[in-house]
Amino acid sequence: MRSRFDEQLALLNKELIMMGALCEEVIGLSSKALTAADKALAKKVAPLDAEIDQKERTIESMCLKLLLQQQPVARDLRQISAALKMITDMERIGDQAEDIAEIVCFLDGRSAENDELLREMARATIQMVTESVDAFVKHDIMLAEKVIADDDTVDAFFDQVKNKLIEKIGKEPADGEYALDLLMIAKYFERIGDHAVNIAEWVIFSVTGVHKEE
Repeated sequence: MRSRFDEQLALLNKELIMMGALCEEVIGLSSKALTAADKALAKKVAPLDAEIDQKERTIESMCLKLLLQQQPVARDLRQISAALKMITDMERIGDQAEDIAEIVCFLDGRSAENDELLREMARATIQMVTESVDAFVKHDIMLAEKVIADDDTVDAFFDQVKNKLIEKIGKEPADGEYALDLLMIAKYFERIGDHAVNIAEWVIFSVTGVHKEE
């Protein structure tokens, strides 16, 4: 009975890894579309977000079956409940990547390719998402804590991007709408970082039984 349960837990981890990989792909794609001002790339984001939504439903069903059909011990319960929380954050990551892609489509061919800060912010955010999922799979508290600490870096990038764009609006008011679009994109990246932090906090809970909110 236990071996069957362990097999199902391993399958759950595999599905979570796949969902995490989709999240990385969708953020990377929206970031590349922004840099290249490529509407065709941006339009590839929505179907990937739909895949993420489907993964959420699949994993949720797997978690509920594990809870109802098996007799999980305390650590198993923590892992399953953490997975249920994590997929909500991953689904929102997909939504926000799609929001970025939608803004790219409205930028009328303009890119942010000269804005190194925004690119660095995107790279840092993708790394946080990757490492948060890796931490769950490896039960790695130190890696989860690194993700939480790295959020300060993403927040600092956001502040720098915001200050640069405010300065741009002051100097070129006619370009204000473009600057505000870029600010919204930066805000979405910042929110994605927050979701990676949430995932990391649930990783720590799944291992220790203690959540930050407690």
